[in-house]
Amino acid sequence: MPTLDDILEHVGEFDFFQKQSFFLLCLLSAAFAPIYVGIVFLGFTPDHRCLNPGVSELSKRCGWSLEEELNYTVPGLGIPGDIFTSQCRRYDVDWNQTGLSCMDPLANFKGNRSHIPLTTCQDGWMYDSTGSSIVTEFNLVCADSWKVDLFQSCVNMGFFLGSLGIGYVADRFGRKVCLLITVFINSLSGVLMAISPNYASMVTFRLLQGLVSKGSWTSGYTLITEFVGPGYRRTVAILYQMAFTVGLVILSGIAYAVPYWRWLQLTVSVPTFFFLFYYWCVPESPRWLLSQKENAKAMKIMEHIAQKNGKLLPANLKTLSLEEDDDTEKLSPSFGDLFRTPQIRRHTLILMYIWFSGSVLYQGLIMYMGSTSVNLYLDFFYSALVEFPGSLIIIFTIDRIGRRYPLAASTFTSGIVCFIMIFIPSDLHWLKVTMACIGRMGITIAVQMICLVNAELYPTFVRNLGVMVCSSLCDVGGIITPFIVFRLTEIWHELPLILFSVTGLVAGGMVLLLPETKGKTLPETIEDVENMGKRKSKENKIFLQTEKSKDVDK
Repeated sequence: MPTLDDILEHVGEFDFFQKQSFFLLCLLSAAFAPIYVGIVFLGFTPDHRCLNPGVSELSKRCGWSLEEELNYTVPGLGIPGDIFTSQCRRYDVDWNQTGLSCMDPLANFKGNRSHIPLTTCQDGWMYDSTGSSIVTEFNLVCADSWKVDLFQSCVNMGFFLGSLGIGYVADRFGRKVCLLITVFINSLSGVLMAISPNYASMVTFRLLQGLVSKGSWTSGYTLITEFVGPGYRRTVAILYQMAFTVGLVILSGIAYAVPYWRWLQLTVSVPTFFFLFYYWCVPESPRWLLSQKENAKAMKIMEHIAQKNGKLLPANLKTLSLEEDDDTEKLSPSFGDLFRTPQIRRHTLILMYIWFSGSVLYQGLIMYMGSTSVNLYLDFFYSALVEFPGSLIIIFTIDRIGRRYPLAASTFTSGIVCFIMIFIPSDLHWLKVTMACIGRMGITIAVQMICLVNAELYPTFVRNLGVMVCSSLCDVGGIITPFIVFRLTEIWHELPLILFSVTGLVAGGMVLLLPETKGKTLPETIEDVENMGKRKSKENKIFLQTEKSKDVDK
């Protein structure tokens, strides 16, 4: 009996319909970028200091320049390693008193300045920024700086929790239904976050965005890969992820033009309501319909695809079932299957760590550059551009060189680059940005490749479960990354780079423990997976015996 792929060979594997659907769904992928890394602009923390009542009036009366005002009134200013004091403490002085001198207003206090008592920023802060962020509006600095980390961790927690429920919705009710529901909730929660009156409501809507936004991205990914023929699936999957990079580049331009976080959030949220028009533009996945025994509906969609592509569906295919013959026993996957046998257990543990490390390095480098950048918009723009060659490298190497060595090399590169960045002085910022871009390209290659490798290392009946469980560690990494970056940079700017370096180097070494899957058929059973390593050993043994016999003949 003909399969759906057989029919696609007649109506077009990647013709007008697939190209149109691909373009529309790529817009969805690009719109995911502000949700995933929007914290760089939404949570930007500018230089700040305590608001001192009376200082402004005293400065005007004395004719101080800004430099003189800061030198006289801000404790710890200019002292290396004492940023906390200058940003989170102020002199316990009443600056409104008239007896203060303009030459040295603190001269009347006994001893030197180090003996003047300090207090917290009880009256708020002043920020050296022309725009606004959630930090400047809700004063998320000093004792409340952890709330910025929580803001980003909430969206990753939403990814983690939502991937479980949204995956069920997509398999139970269809890809298209899941896509439309998640798009609507995501768009609505994005707008509500922009008009949130307080921090608590803002974080709530951010969490809601996380619960559904990754689901809508995944639904689009699944739809486009199920619309095209087998010869194009890997390419469109990589290009769909490249569309996310386009979203990053566009985000940097929008953030530069709209430096106020509420307007920025509205700008990236309101247009996503237009994705609801996919109800008329994108049909349901015929493959999902087949899995639900809806053969007639699947055939109707295939006829629609043929019409869009200007092809005729052969009459003999219209009368045959689209289902593949399957006389094998149907197996029910369980979580225990991922750890039951030695080879699968090793694959699962290694893949979980690689997903985790990929998320930590990818998000970590983006956040690190955002927190230490000289020009936030340009640095973000440059680092986003390097993802394009990363995707092209995958397309041109994955079927020529293989999976394992490019994946290991890219992860090693990212770890080594982070190690080198530790020793680059801050005054060579251009060099630091260049190295960060190289590391960003390396981890981009790794993250995109692991999506493909993960599916190739599990047998058919447990493949989806294996990808879901292993990739969930990506979200766990995203939950802890903000705390790693923002808290550790307060101690020492290079401290997060040490953790990134170790994480990347270990991940690169673990990749080499996985078998190469290039040119091999997808494993169908647990036995196939268990024989992967044995097959390699057997091939090596045959090769050595052949070489030995050649030497004897000589």
